[in-house]
Amino acid sequence: MTRTHLSWPGTAYEAIKGDLTVAAAYLTPAGGAVVTSVSPVGLADRAANEVSFTTSLGFPKKLERILHNPRVSLAYHTRAHGFAAHSHYVLAQGRASVDLQPSAQRLAALMHASEPFLGRTRHGRVWDWLLREYHQDRVFIDVGLERIVTWPDLSAHGPATVTGPSWPQHPAEQRPPKNGTTPRVPVSQLARQIAALPHRLLAYQGADGHPVILPVTVAGHDETGLRLTAPPELLAPGGRRAGFLAHAFRPQCVGVSMRTVTGWLTVKDGETVYAPHTSAGMAAPPSKTVMTVANGLLAKQGLRRAQRNGTTARLRDLAAQGPAQGSERHPDGT
Repeated sequence: MTRTHLSWPGTAYEAIKGDLTVAAAYLTPAGGAVVTSVSPVGLADRAANEVSFTTSLGFPKKLERILHNPRVSLAYHTRAHGFAAHSHYVLAQGRASVDLQPSAQRLAALMHASEPFLGRTRHGRVWDWLLREYHQDRVFIDVGLERIVTWPDLSAHGPATVTGPSWPQHPAEQRPPKNGTTPRVPVSQLARQIAALPHRLLAYQGADGHPVILPVTVAGHDETGLRLTAPPELLAPGGRRAGFLAHAFRPQCVGVSMRTVTGWLTVKDGETVYAPHTSAGMAAPPSKTVMTVANGLLAKQGLRRAQRNGTTARLRDLAAQGPAQGSERHPDGT
């Protein structure tokens, strides 16, 4: 997909600038996808055709994978607690670059941009010490957009409007993993863990190599996996690696709960079954003060660990080298 300047639809621009929490997907070396929730606080430059979000050195695997394969997608899938009012589902696909050492001006602009979404930044002698790494140890992921797809409903039903290259055909099936496709974590336990998390999304590698993120509904489960439903014709038939996200959040992203899953998706004979292989979750307390303290302490710990184990230097080397040769695998996983 060739990057060209896109004329962003007004509904897409409103969601990009106004959504509090979005889903971000990146690819794995085996041709799978990982989807997680991020709060981009409206970081977007329409003239530059770019959207951005931040992460930290405490999540080196995410950064390494994006540096190896920069194809990234963002799904603006819920208007909850944000500023956009319409009901369009927006999928933005592009190529990412990673700013590991943002300038002081950029970090200051981030703090200013975050306050309408996350509330006023805590200041004072203790707060400044506690949050120093959280505010200064930020990594920017800038995504140069190549395609924007909008559906008229948050469930992604209805006709899609594509800005940029046309929507590709379904990707071919992928080769099953060596360890098999059956669930590797208890399905009933996963179903209980996500029961109270209302936002559910699925991500897989599309035919052109970019992640596809779609809203799904969990219709039930058995020993073979979660039974999913999705808008007709959007899920690729056959078997493939896929990521699953279930999450919840309150105003200003207080009380965030999230479960990220990787596994095997099978779409066959009108049925969609997702067999989970890995599962990780987090839950923040519904208290902004407690959450802020926890974020500050985790950022300090993460930075020290990254410096101690060489993560910082390794990521800088990867960023300097650009995408690794052969890292952008074919969608069949080869």
